[in-house]
Amino acid sequence: MTPTAAQQMGSDGTPVRRFQGLVPEAELTELRRRINATRWPERETVGDATQGVQLATMQALARYWATEYDWRKVEARMNSYPQFITEIDGLDIHFIHVRSKEEKALPLIVTHGWPGSIIEQMKIIDPLTDPTAHGGNAADAFDVVIPSMPGYGHSGKPATTGWDVAHIARA
Repeated sequence: MTPTAAQQMGSDGTPVRRFQGLVPEAELTELRRRINATRWPERETVGDATQGVQLATMQALARYWATEYDWRKVEARMNSYPQFITEIDGLDIHFIHVRSKEEKALPLIVTHGWPGSIIEQMKIIDPLTDPTAHGGNAADAFDVVIPSMPGYGHSGKPATTGWDVAHIARA
């Protein structure tokens, strides 16, 4: 079978499927409902952060997520990059893969940490894949792969331990 544009094969023969994210509006509505339904504890007994994140900070963050955060804007930005899903050791792994127009671009895997996501890494894609447009040299170009770590974003949730950055990079 010849792979189509929608399904390519990885170097190990594993199918690589194109992906476009679209979170159903009902899920976003339910998320906002749950945020707004939060039962808040009493205010902390100290005036600083020695007892953890202060109640006012958490309430402001929840208010932002419930009323101001524009998921559709973020989703559109993510979907402006080529996204894929492939299976690694039985687990679906989502990733962005942007190839540079430079022939000698080096491959580069960029991962996020906990509790981050690939959204944090999107700001570096263009400077890494097209350095000349950002004041750099063509010799500094990279083909960038940014996986969503297992259990995050559109990647599957592992049932076992051992799913660290090195495990994904080896595959």
